[in-house]
Amino acid sequence: YIRDKIIICKMDNTEKLGKRSLKKEGFIEDFYLIEEEEVLGEGASAVVRKGIKKDTGEAYAIKIIDKENLGENELESLYNELKIMSIIDHPNIVRVYEYYECHGVIFIVMELMSGGELFDRIVEYEHYTEKQAAESFIPIVDAVRYCHSLGIVHRDLKPENLLYANGEDNALIKVSDFGLAK
Repeated sequence: YIRDKIIICKMDNTEKLGKRSLKKEGFIEDFYLIEEEEVLGEGASAVVRKGIKKDTGEAYAIKIIDKENLGENELESLYNELKIMSIIDHPNIVRVYEYYECHGVIFIVMELMSGGELFDRIVEYEHYTEKQAAESFIPIVDAVRYCHSLGIVHRDLKPENLLYANGEDNALIKVSDFGLAK
């Protein structure tokens, strides 16, 4: 996350990907306040921070990717994921709202999932019952069925990619990370 890259970001023309146009024009900082001190997640080539939309006050997750850290295949996978996410619209799939790209940095604005991973919930319980497992997997299977009906295969379903909307016991669970999807 390089602050000077954010300040000078100016978008290219909007590019239509799939069903919804996700690529937006303008400076991301004109629309979102990115909370530098709050890291939601971190990977080899990206960091996810909390962002607040200035005109509504709504919170989002903003994935910040430095393209310099990506190889050609990884960059191709990222654009493929954005294309897939422009097609998908399901209540049990984490929503990507838009993205900004400039000066070698991509900012992906996503639904904020504050309830953690299924993996962490399983570990949290001393005994994860069959009933709890069934209740968790019904919405996941519905999301997978929906993807398959569109000809999309996730290819990386695992507890770490299944996120809860909030910390409540009955929180909505959603499929995330379509980076390997085809």
